[in-house]
Amino acid sequence: MGLPGSLAMLVALLALSLLLWLPGLMAQPANPALGLDALLQDYAYRAFVRPRTGVPYEAVVPANLTGIKVSAMRLRTGSLRRKGVPMYNEFMIPPGVVAAPYVERLVFVYQNLGNWSSTYYPLQGYTHLTPVLGLLAYDASNLSATNLPELDVRAYGDPIRIKFLNVALNPDGPAPKCVSFDLHGLPSFSNASDNVCSTVVQGHFSIVVESIAPSPAPVSPIPPTPAAPRAKKKNKSKVWIVVGSVLGGSLLLVLLLFLILWVHKLKQRKKMQQMERAAEVGEALKMTPVGETKAPAATVTRTQPTLENEYVP
Repeated sequence: MGLPGSLAMLVALLALSLLLWLPGLMAQPANPALGLDALLQDYAYRAFVRPRTGVPYEAVVPANLTGIKVSAMRLRTGSLRRKGVPMYNEFMIPPGVVAAPYVERLVFVYQNLGNWSSTYYPLQGYTHLTPVLGLLAYDASNLSATNLPELDVRAYGDPIRIKFLNVALNPDGPAPKCVSFDLHGLPSFSNASDNVCSTVVQGHFSIVVESIAPSPAPVSPIPPTPAAPRAKKKNKSKVWIVVGSVLGGSLLLVLLLFLILWVHKLKQRKKMQQMERAAEVGEALKMTPVGETKAPAATVTRTQPTLENEYVP
């Protein structure tokens, strides 16, 4: 392999290393709720001993998750689309709900996170008035499978309704709101009507109210203290660190390539100089006196002289 091939391989290796290293810097801390969904899916599927279609089965969670309720119900996708599910705990699923990609049967896993709601789905500036309820759909072809991806379930007719029970309302406080969390934990808000929330997709849902900070007690003025850095500033600093690292790595890569090319040209130049010196020096000839001067003379000639008349017949 010549030098161009070696350079190409080196560039490819450095680029691959940079690509593998960059996502680690860009990656944010994993959402703990995603790990909880995978764990609860596993325990929900264990509840299917002799499963019957359309019957909910309560799951048993480990002791370290006491307070969380989980159940599972297997359905045919065709029946779900035509008939829906009139009532599955707090969820009312109308006809017209479709799952993608297509599977013959699916499992609805119901979650009630109880006192773990604020732990896995915290909302700054809001207070949960109800536990977080989850409804997720999975493929039912293998009831022993774990770490299954969620199906994309959507209501193309009437929305799915969630009827919350035992909502702790504050009559003098702000109006409660529905909050839904998508599969990545991102919240979106809507108005609550009679403790009922609506959705057209699966996810996690709760009723929340905006928190009212208590009025601070009067205190004597004190010198201002440096404010704690905010999350945005931290995120900005992380972004700049990532950008600086990428630019620095690219600059080092370019400098390394220039260094390799310079060394290669230097070696070629030295080789050419050696060849030129060898050509100029050649083979040293002996000096022979001719009269009062000296002239170079070869000791041996390659071809002996031949008289022309030797070839005349």
